[in-house]
Amino acid sequence: MPAYNAEKTLRATYAEIPFDIVDEVILVDDASSDRTVEIAYELGIRHIIRHQRNLGYGGNQKTCYDKALELQADFIVMLHPDYQYTPRLIPAMVSLLASGLYPVVLGSRILGNGALKGGMPLYKYIFNRMLTFMQNFIMGKKLSEYHTGYRSYTRQVLLNINYHANSNDFIFDNQILAQIFMAGYEIAEITCPTKYFEDASSINFARSIKYGFGVIKTSLQYRFHKWKLAKYSIFLNQNL
Repeated sequence: MPAYNAEKTLRATYAEIPFDIVDEVILVDDASSDRTVEIAYELGIRHIIRHQRNLGYGGNQKTCYDKALELQADFIVMLHPDYQYTPRLIPAMVSLLASGLYPVVLGSRILGNGALKGGMPLYKYIFNRMLTFMQNFIMGKKLSEYHTGYRSYTRQVLLNINYHANSNDFIFDNQILAQIFMAGYEIAEITCPTKYFEDASSINFARSIKYGFGVIKTSLQYRFHKWKLAKYSIFLNQNL
């Protein structure tokens, strides 16, 4: 759980985690200014890591995945503690991993119209669809969206990609998907309802524009690296 100022939503998110199949919960707090860490301790979360300074969304994920691998996790699910994604989908996502059918599963807000039903602002929805179309075209893939924060991986996937070479910012999410495709893994998607409300985390319009340019850059880097026209650090030192 990559957390930042999640004191208002952490309890609700944690309460829905299916502990009949979830063995460990890791919460990494990215130097929050609220009571996120205190609430995490109150909930009895065993693995709590607090960054002394804010490293960013990507930097938070790196710490999360490092700890999960250290704990010898077979399957790793990234669940945002802002209650935007329901933990009730964890069994469905992990079952696809455990069956050996797919090594990566995304919860898609676009399949089944979950995004607009959940209150995604129209400009974000249009932005999402435009970027996804361009990414699929450039990278030669067919995902319904690249921008969901609900993701699950097998241990082997995270061991075989160089996620530490990625940005500490929001573009980390796109870079890790590009790395996964570069390594030859397939990605499954399942329909995911989502909730947009005041306390759910979201990036503003200016950050969205910056993110959009970063997405296009990552897609082009993937294509050029794939064609051996250039080399990029995020695709080097992977166990292909």
